Amino acid sequence: MVKTQTFDAGTFWKNAYAHQRGKLLKKINVSEEQIKELVNKPYIELSSALRFEIETSDVQKSDLI
Repeated sequence: MVKTQTFDAGTFWKNAYAHQRGKLLKKINVSEEQIKELVNKPYIELSSALRFEIETSDVQKSDLI
């Protein structure tokens, strides 16, 4: 069985600026209107489906900085 590699989104979210968070949300196809609302929320307040999508996406930290 292959283990799914996860992105350490909680740490990234805590340390990232709003534009970096926005870049992450764009990569997982979140609409512009939602991005404006979500970038300033704490990571834990994002929906569980959105957190799962972020953590299991193939996004690398180097893509966002």
